[in-house]
Amino acid sequence: MKKTLILAIAVVLGTTLAYTVANAAPKTPKTSKNAKAATLKTQNIFNAVSPLDLHYPQFDKIKDSDFGPGFDLGMAEHLKEVEAIANSKAAPTFENTIIAMEKAGGTLTRTATTFYNLQSTDTNPTRDKIDETYAPKLAAHNDKVMLNPKLFKRVEALYNGRNSANYNPEQLRLVERYYENFVRAGAKLSAADQAKIKQINGELAKLGTQFSQNVLKEVNDSAVLVDSAAELKGLSEDEIKAASKAAEEKGHKGKYLVKLLNTTGQPPLTNLENRALREKIFKASVARGSRGNAFDNTGIISKVTKLRAERAAMLGYPNYAAYALADQTAKTPEAVNDMLGKLVGPAVANAKKEGAELQAMIDAEQKAKGQPTFQLEPWDWAYYTEKVRQAKYNFDENQLKPYLEMRNVLENGVFFAANKEFGLTFKERKDLPKYRDDIWTYDVFDKDGSKLAIFIFDPYARASKNGGAWMTSYVDQSALTGYKPVVANHQNITKPEGNAPALLTWDEVTTMFHEFGHALHGMFSNVSYPTFSGTNVPRDFVEFPSQVNEMWADWPEILANYAKHYQTGAPMPKELLDKVLATSKFNQGFTTTEYLGAAMLDQSWHQRAAKDLPDAKGVVAFENAALKANHTDYAAVPPRYKTPYFSHIMGGYAAGYYAYIWSEILDAGTVKWFKDNGGLSAANGQRFRDELLSRGGSVDATQLYKNFTGQDPDIQPLLERRGLDAKE
Repeated sequence: MKKTLILAIAVVLGTTLAYTVANAAPKTPKTSKNAKAATLKTQNIFNAVSPLDLHYPQFDKIKDSDFGPGFDLGMAEHLKEVEAIANSKAAPTFENTIIAMEKAGGTLTRTATTFYNLQSTDTNPTRDKIDETYAPKLAAHNDKVMLNPKLFKRVEALYNGRNSANYNPEQLRLVERYYENFVRAGAKLSAADQAKIKQINGELAKLGTQFSQNVLKEVNDSAVLVDSAAELKGLSEDEIKAASKAAEEKGHKGKYLVKLLNTTGQPPLTNLENRALREKIFKASVARGSRGNAFDNTGIISKVTKLRAERAAMLGYPNYAAYALADQTAKTPEAVNDMLGKLVGPAVANAKKEGAELQAMIDAEQKAKGQPTFQLEPWDWAYYTEKVRQAKYNFDENQLKPYLEMRNVLENGVFFAANKEFGLTFKERKDLPKYRDDIWTYDVFDKDGSKLAIFIFDPYARASKNGGAWMTSYVDQSALTGYKPVVANHQNITKPEGNAPALLTWDEVTTMFHEFGHALHGMFSNVSYPTFSGTNVPRDFVEFPSQVNEMWADWPEILANYAKHYQTGAPMPKELLDKVLATSKFNQGFTTTEYLGAAMLDQSWHQRAAKDLPDAKGVVAFENAALKANHTDYAAVPPRYKTPYFSHIMGGYAAGYYAYIWSEILDAGTVKWFKDNGGLSAANGQRFRDELLSRGGSVDATQLYKNFTGQDPDIQPLLERRGLDAKE
């Protein structure tokens, strides 16, 4: 996942600040505004670019107390810069208006970038408070820029006078992007409507912060306490040790704590033999955010979806999805509905076939025990899927783990693939400061030996870290600034005890390749303007390059280089790899159905007018009705995320969770192109880099795909990959 940070400099792009910050600055004696600003300017670490290599953040010097003053100073500076542009007596030009806005907001950008990244990966109560306090302030600041009538008049004049004789293609696209985003922010509305938009934006900023914090608190609060190790039969020794340590840290010495991830399904359900405990864990998972406690999100969901719909209507759209999709490659809700509709029938049909297999396994097992059978339930699916997998393929995924040691996968798998495809080399840095001791930092060198980027890898799960996996950027490339990228990948891998190795699941391996695909997109950026840098592309396109990079995880040449036993160095046996490949389409009915359940639920929330959306008490009923209407209400396969903990759609993926499958259509077509053209090679890598990865958002996304593959997107390769029969 690419986590889109709403950088302060990007307020000119009209995006409501979803990730916002605050810091209760130390109390100081009352003084004049100018004196206070001067004090902040001389003292704040974010006032100047970092002196470290590639402007890498000074993690060892940054304090939480720096953020509030950094934001205060940054907003003041940025507003002054913007007002100077807007009030200029000179006729608007590309240089004095568009480029001036691209350059504005340095302090705010540095503060925002660092804070948002640290808030996601290692929050604390102080940072949570910062987040709460500054959310409305940053939303208001955004509105002051986007709803400045003089500024918009200058942008509009450039837009109306644009032609290819005046601008090169990237400049022309930048002028159009600025104009479109001002309009989408409400620049053409009446003063009264703009005031209402400002009020809505401020409220959404507060609610978004509350939702995000509730999700993390609920994950920690809903962990399941277990009395004895015997109840955890089926889990590995390391997993049981981790549960024991987690319980002890919470004051429950001698017991075991099963932590949750922010998905509906939970990893322990795959191997945990105790059915009653599986049920307890599952029910704890799906109850999050709707328990009526302090972290209940149902009221927030109701308010957010209604406010989004109201704002969309004010901007001339029938619903929020229509507004959100207008600047994506999908363009319309109808296009998204059509694509998802083509998948849901085959996916659910396959899931039900898989469910029948699981039920047969349950019936046979219970009969052999002389016990009554039971109905397949969601908490049984992963457990019996693993049994069916072993029966059909004589394959237990735990057999893979000794061959998938984390550092080896990263350096001899992910990095090795990047070397073969693009000629990149990597060298670990020990001298740069870290925000935690257990992250790794690397210099990245291009094929000519020049420094390309710095890469940060943050692998381990912790209570202070958001769930899932994502890529972020600390420094974006652009020719205008002369900056080179500093990017980071984050995962939530369980940290082993002591000196034990971190042995990965196959899913964690493919996730590592996936997230590094995002990193490559950021590192290869070669654009003129920050607006277009790296992964600043449509949301339904951003997952595409990262999904393509997953193909190298099981590419024979790559796999042979990293899949080695962590103790003996012996290569993974071919028969084991063959089993991995043979099971690639196994359980795809489930995987696709749980995803579609969430993606279509997202559309259900956002394709309605405000009057048709429920209040807090009706949120759960609305969700159930939507799943039924979307034909994804197969009880044994709940959606990957239920609404009260569906962080994607309360953040940057609102009305956009479909993007993963939309991007996978492009991914499947691109993988087919690679295979048809010789597979892994430097020539193919260079073409992918030149035609697509380096272009960021400077060219229309669909056109980039066509330029690379030479054809329009086609859903058939995706259906074949997932083993779905489109005729069903």
